Amino acid sequence: MSDIVNYWGFLTACILLNLTPGSDTIYILTRTIAEGKKSGLMSAFGILVGMLMHILAVSLGLAGIVAHSPTLFLALKYAGAAYLVYLGIKMWREPLVLNQMDLDKLPLWKIFRQGVLTNLLNPKVVLFFLALLPQFVSVNVENTFLPFLLLGLTLLTTSTVWVTILVLAAAPLGNFLRTNQRVGNLMNKICGSIFIGLAAKIGLER
Repeated sequence: MSDIVNYWGFLTACILLNLTPGSDTIYILTRTIAEGKKSGLMSAFGILVGMLMHILAVSLGLAGIVAHSPTLFLALKYAGAAYLVYLGIKMWREPLVLNQMDLDKLPLWKIFRQGVLTNLLNPKVVLFFLALLPQFVSVNVENTFLPFLLLGLTLLTTSTVWVTILVLAAAPLGNFLRTNQRVGNLMNKICGSIFIGLAAKIGLER
């Protein structure tokens, strides 16, 4: 598409970005190790849906409202941090899931929604798309909706492949750790602490 500049360079940037650990990667790995493959996949799909909503917001020009409103930006940031604290505390308090029967009973729809909210309540994602996408679109384009959307979907596609690999790689480690009740309980508290740490990172970042 002529409106997109250096598409292959953008694709390379997407792959490199996927390989760079971020808060979404840590979130997905943590849930996979703590709760198994199904939970990891549902968390990943939730985050991907959140990304899709951010992409649509940027393509439609709605994301600029967040970018230019310090009050709205801070409200989203602190809401996201508070939500991660809530999830972290839940992992501290709830009993560890040990066997496959219990894993099969996990509330997957709820886990999916938590993934969506975790991504949507991070305004840094909006700023990231606003900063990245225009660099690969021709300056002469009057309507940026389609090129922004295509670039965003490209990143979403590479992210889908990457997070699926992450979950499949991390799931066996989680299965191994959950075979020992004591180690598993400690792992649950570590995972909850990681969520709280992510919340602190998001809340304190400028």
